[in-house]
This record gives sequence, structure tokens and C-alpha cells, in this order.
Amino acid sequence: MDLKTASALRRLRLVSAPEAVSFLVLLVCSVLRRTTDFDAVPVMGAIHGLLFIVYVLFWADAWNRARWPLPTAAWYFLMSVVPVGGFFAERRLRKAQEDAVIAARARREGVVNA
Repeated sequence: MDLKTASALRRLRLVSAPEAVSFLVLLVCSVLRRTTDFDAVPVMGAIHGLLFIVYVLFWADAWNRARWPLPTAAWYFLMSVVPVGGFFAERRLRKAQEDAVIAARARREGVVNA
């Protein structure tokens, strides 16, 4: 992997937790909408929708750059539609990003060939 791959993984990682939080807040707003007079669903729906679109765009870029096998790419996509999945994706992406940076530095310093 190169630094562009690490950058793509970092972008996806940075949007995964906010996307997960916005999904949880949207679920709470949905419950409050049905049980009280509080209605923040339109606002939270727009925020979550924007974050979801950004997540999917960054996911597609990371899949392309990291050359994930289909099961890995599907897992990361699934994590975007599971209420707390973004937190699990963020943890796994942090490790993958660190590995990509280490590999890029090793290649640049001539420690490994590739």
C-alpha cells in the first residue's frame, strides 16, 4: 500500500464515527418525534444523509485504492447501515491505516521491495 491508500483509509475512518453517531441521534429523534412534540428528524435526517453519502464515497475510494476483496468491502459497507457499525469500522480502519503507513515508509526506505 502507498500513502494515497493510507489517506483514503484515514478519510473513511474519520467519517465512520460521526456517521455512526448521527445515525444513533437520528434514531433517538425518531422515537422522540413519535412520543413527544419534539421533531428534529428533518434536520438530523439531512445531517445523517450527508454523512452517509460522504461515507459511501470514501468507502468506494478506499475499496479502489486498498484493493479489498469483496467480503472486506461488503463488511465496511454493512457497518455503515448497522446502528453502531461505524465504531467497529473505525477501529479496524485505524489498524489498516497504520499498517499502510508503515508499509509505505518501509518501501520508501528500501526495507522491502514492491
